[in-house]
Formats: sequence, C-alpha cells, structure tokens
Amino acid sequence: MSTVQKSEEEWRAVLSREQFRVLREKGTEPAGTGEYDKHYDEGVYSCAGCGTPLYKSTTKFKSGCGWPAFFDAIPGAVGRREDGAFGMVRTEIVCNACGGHLGHVFKGEGFPTPTDERHCVNSVSLKFKDE
Repeated sequence: MSTVQKSEEEWRAVLSREQFRVLREKGTEPAGTGEYDKHYDEGVYSCAGCGTPLYKSTTKFKSGCGWPAFFDAIPGAVGRREDGAFGMVRTEIVCNACGGHLGHVFKGEGFPTPTDERHCVNSVSLKFKDE
C-alpha cells in the first residue's frame, strides 16, 4: 500500500512534466531516450517521485529493449498490478511507497537471469545514487 500520498497539484510541484506524465499518468518514455538505458555504474536506483530505493545496480542487465532492465527489485519496494491497456494483458510495476508507475515486468523471454524476468523501467521514473 502506498505510504507517500500527495495531491495531483503537490505531485506537479515536485515532478517535471515528463516525470508526472510517466509516474502519475502511466506514460512511457520513447525507447532508447532515457538516461539510464545504458548506465551501468554501481549504486542504487530510487523512485524519482518519493526517493524510495527500488533497484540495485547488481540486478541491472543489458536487454537491448531501449529501457533500463532489471531482473529483480529490492524486496518489498516494487508492486505488481494487472494492466489491460491497449488490448494487451501486461504486468505493471509500481513504487510500493508512492504508487508511481515504473514500467512493466515480463517473464520467459530467455534472458540468462536468476529470475527469468525483465523489469522494463522508464528512466524518468528513477534517480541514481552511487554506492
């Protein structure tokens, strides 16, 4: 359940227009345009909305999909919801602290990861901090 709650006006005051569109309106940034797509420094990726740590760099991998890809989240940080938008059934991933939209998770794509999952995350939903 979300613990960081703000009104739409409060979110607009602290997020850029693009962050608001993605995090609060479930948008998607264009493939290959995000600052973290090809970013592999050691550290932690946190929610750009509320600052909650979501992913460790040790779970990030090169998927070639055009968005940052992780095979697992920090335990308890990321929630999953069924997403039936655009006539597809996908699994949306959200920040458990503020409910911000991160992207989607996909299974069974054949990537050599411990979880056989790809968390496809919008860069604009994240903030990186070096370890």
